[in-house]
Amino acid sequence: MTIRSPEVRRTVLAVAMTLACLLFTVDSTIVNVALPHMQGSLQASQDQIAWVLTSYIVTSAIATAPAGWLAARFGLRRVLAIAVLGFTAGSMLCGFATSLGEMVAFRVLQGLCGASLVPLSQVALIQEYPREQHGRVIALWTMGVLVGPILGPTLGGYLTDELSWRWAFFINLPIGALAYFGVLEGLGAEHDDRSRPFDWTGFLLLSVALGALQLMLDRGQTLGWFDSAEIVAEGCVAALAFYMFVVHTLTAEHPFVDRSLFRDRNLLVALTLMLVTGLSIMSPAVLLPSFLQSLQGYTPTQAGTLQAIRGVSSILAVFIASRLTGRVDARFIVAAGVIASTVGLVLTGGFTLDTPRVHVAVVSFIQGLGTPLVFIPLSVLAYATLRDEQRAEAGAMLTLWRSVGSSVGISMAVALLARSTQVNRAYLTEHFAAYDVQRWAVTGVDPGANTGTGMLLGLIEQQAAAIAYANTFHVLAVVTLVVLPTVLLLQVQPRSGPVHVEVSELA
Repeated sequence: MTIRSPEVRRTVLAVAMTLACLLFTVDSTIVNVALPHMQGSLQASQDQIAWVLTSYIVTSAIATAPAGWLAARFGLRRVLAIAVLGFTAGSMLCGFATSLGEMVAFRVLQGLCGASLVPLSQVALIQEYPREQHGRVIALWTMGVLVGPILGPTLGGYLTDELSWRWAFFINLPIGALAYFGVLEGLGAEHDDRSRPFDWTGFLLLSVALGALQLMLDRGQTLGWFDSAEIVAEGCVAALAFYMFVVHTLTAEHPFVDRSLFRDRNLLVALTLMLVTGLSIMSPAVLLPSFLQSLQGYTPTQAGTLQAIRGVSSILAVFIASRLTGRVDARFIVAAGVIASTVGLVLTGGFTLDTPRVHVAVVSFIQGLGTPLVFIPLSVLAYATLRDEQRAEAGAMLTLWRSVGSSVGISMAVALLARSTQVNRAYLTEHFAAYDVQRWAVTGVDPGANTGTGMLLGLIEQQAAAIAYANTFHVLAVVTLVVLPTVLLLQVQPRSGPVHVEVSELA
């Protein structure tokens, strides 16, 4: 079957690329809720079962880096087709796994193949669609990126409860089949560059740096961060490998990362903002459900519903960003997104133990607006000033940088939360006045009774945690706001040609 109509072919491609992104992003969260059930089936301890997640995350981070080279070397269509097919096959094998070793091996296969899906699917759409349609097609693609992490836990919980944890992997098979068909039919034949050498030294150095960093971030909280010799060793290895990678990139004749990319101002600004976007997206998504369930007594379903509200506002922001294409300076859209994310984090930092549910829902809605307003125009701007042959490599860098931002952001937020809780607990306990009769007369608690002592300690723990959550959200807000001035560095292209849309405004 061959699709002759260019419009139909592009539509098929857009749907396929959205599904490809959905495959990868859903799988990054769908397994989380199934881990307790998998632990028994695979006869693994709690520490061992964590490798189901760690293996996938580390492998994906490493495999994202060479995605651009692979596309240039073997062709975008071929690499995407193999990536979709390999990821789908890995999902099927994960569903049939009978031991932890098999599961980790098949998750590694998923990570290796899935790493190319997000950056190369975006590049495929930019390549196949005319410039005046970039904004709308990237908006459609973005919904796959945004919906996946939100849909994952809900879908994973339902499949695990109603069927089995294995269906959290089997669900990928029909989606993968449709995406594979769309890649074959939507992307035309292309020329590959077999003459381009592969920089094994640069790749190995970057792989070691990313692998050590991901292991450090993933295991740091459990092992006590730099109180652990393992974490210190992983941090030193990551820093040394990254330093050697930078030196090698600056001096090698054919470096792993094209040095000319770093002369593009828009790409450099995009990399900075993507790093912070990854930080501001994922950290609230991890911290807020924990706050609602542990301190306000929300059920998992209630907390998930509020996350869904955030997803609805994100989808709304996708349509807003696409409608503003060509009508508003793209820098204004990006700035609005950064400000919305900052406001959402500040308001979240104002939550208390008795914050009304309606207020939480409104703030969740505001949080969801920021990410698409940044992501969509920034993605298009980053490619607008690049040559065609540079886009695949740039796409891999953007995805990698956003992933690193997410990993660093989550680890930083969790560590800050734990440290702040500890400090607040010590402060409140130190200033606790057991003889303050008036205070306990109000609460009706006898501080001398055993039950009273337990209740008072519980109240102190709650207050310490609530203050810690507020401090953490406020720090994230400051980090997000700090990058706002970089938006001014984005280049705005002059109008040219019959299409009355500025390249820089294609959001």
